[in-house]
Amino acid sequence: MKVLLVNGSPNRNGCTFTALSEVEKTLNEENIETEIVHIGQKDIRGCTACLRCSDTGYCVYGDDYVNEFIDLCKTADGYVFGAPVYFATANSTLISLLTRAFYAGRRSGSDFLRFKPGAAVVSARRAGTTASLDEINKFFAISEMPIISSKYWNMVHGNTPEEVKQDKEGLQVMRTLGRNMAWFLKIKEAGIKAGIKEPEKEVPERTNFIR
Repeated sequence: MKVLLVNGSPNRNGCTFTALSEVEKTLNEENIETEIVHIGQKDIRGCTACLRCSDTGYCVYGDDYVNEFIDLCKTADGYVFGAPVYFATANSTLISLLTRAFYAGRRSGSDFLRFKPGAAVVSARRAGTTASLDEINKFFAISEMPIISSKYWNMVHGNTPEEVKQDKEGLQVMRTLGRNMAWFLKIKEAGIKAGIKEPEKEVPERTNFIR
């Protein structure tokens, strides 16, 4: 089993990475394979809603990292997306990546994220954390992905990695998140081995409120 941890921060070894590293360490202790990828300084444009991903499951704008990321997601069993807080929201590079990758999966019906657990982790000096968590969690909720929680909101506080390491409660939240993710993956695997099948998927219905 493998968990992909995505560092959305432009600071490769900053506060967000420090939080993700604590989750990764705990997952490894639970014998879960991990990989941290850094996307914070990649040039990732926003979604244009052109809908052309419906045909291929990939974004038509293939000149950046998004399609490579979609293929990477297909190799993982669970995900942890980490973001710093900018102006009370998750940083825009990560959100652009999630919007295009998740949309391509949904529009094409490839469902490469369906029933795979997801978790959001955010870091901030002070405020905007709960709004950012809510923003990222919505991607999971619309994709039939179980959301992995912890003993408190999945956040750390600090202006530097050294300050984050002083946030004892925040680091404990990260470790608990890692154990909860590992536990879910193990019971999912056990269920599959026991012959429990995934719920049947209905044909999508779309209703417009203004006709």
